[in-house]
Amino acid sequence: MALIPTTILTGFLGAGKTTLLNRILQEEHGLRIAVIENEFGQENIDNDILVQDSNEHIVEMNNGCICCTVRGDLIVALSALAQKRDAGLLQFDHIVIETTGLANPGPVAQTFFIDEEVSMHYRLDAVITVVDAHHAMQQLDQHEEAQRQVGFADRMLLSKTDLVSSKELAALKQRLTRINPRAPISIADFGRTLISDVLNIHGFNLNEKLELDPDFLAAQTDLVHEDGAKHEHEHDHDHDHDHEHGPDCDHPSHNHHHGHHDDQIAAFVFKSSRPFDSAKLDEFLGGLVNVYGPRMLRYKGILAMDGGERKVVFQGVHQLMGSDLGAKWGETEIRGSKMVFIGKNLPKDIFIRGLEQCLV
Repeated sequence: MALIPTTILTGFLGAGKTTLLNRILQEEHGLRIAVIENEFGQENIDNDILVQDSNEHIVEMNNGCICCTVRGDLIVALSALAQKRDAGLLQFDHIVIETTGLANPGPVAQTFFIDEEVSMHYRLDAVITVVDAHHAMQQLDQHEEAQRQVGFADRMLLSKTDLVSSKELAALKQRLTRINPRAPISIADFGRTLISDVLNIHGFNLNEKLELDPDFLAAQTDLVHEDGAKHEHEHDHDHDHDHEHGPDCDHPSHNHHHGHHDDQIAAFVFKSSRPFDSAKLDEFLGGLVNVYGPRMLRYKGILAMDGGERKVVFQGVHQLMGSDLGAKWGETEIRGSKMVFIGKNLPKDIFIRGLEQCLV
């Protein structure tokens, strides 16, 4: 039986997750979606939809969706839902898990890799983060959880964009991109967004898509030209200030560190046109994950190996890392490696220098 795709929906308190969920539960989209409310927050889906006095309560909606309120263990809830589905008692073809506004999505995502029962039935599709455009700058400044939710995202949905100016919106997008350049950003005011922006986006697949925000890459490439690095060392520019540039430096209300937001969670990219020695790289990445795993939120790469005819795709969440062989390199394709690391206060120079030592 095919694995059930699962979406983790996260976002800071009041960002608009509940509005989005109510839409999913009530709109005619032709999908049978089970929504699991992980019930530890102050905000709940409308009280008239849910009865909240039992440990687990399942309500079938008019559009065929199911809403399930869970107090307690998510693994138990997922297993119970899978059993009911297998027994023909419930029908659904997608799960959305809403985490509470203060939650770190990391442990929820790891459940899908660590727990055998869960990984037998479910496939983690993506982490979707709803960002309140009106309050996000302040929340990112004050709460590491807000930065984590952005860092973990496979896609970000901006709500309340009608409450900010176009200049403020541009500054926010730039900051979100510095934290996480691999998650596309779309607008979802009042929960209005395409269902295809939320479901079945394959953000966790070991595939060859590593679409980094072009503005983020452009900002990094500009710096290469500034320091005159040669093409084969195009990663050398990745020193300590590659993403401390940009228009939002002069945002008036956040004037610390030359006006740059000193987010603890940020991304950096490693690129090289020289292939890797696979034994050296395995050893180095293993060491990195052992030492820095708790601080590494998400990382992914498409790699060229010495003597390898195929691309190698790898990605990870904290200490859990997986890799797979991708397609063959095309005859005219320029071979090279591209990796992105998103984490908390990662020593970028140690990563970059170490990766350079693994090149042939």
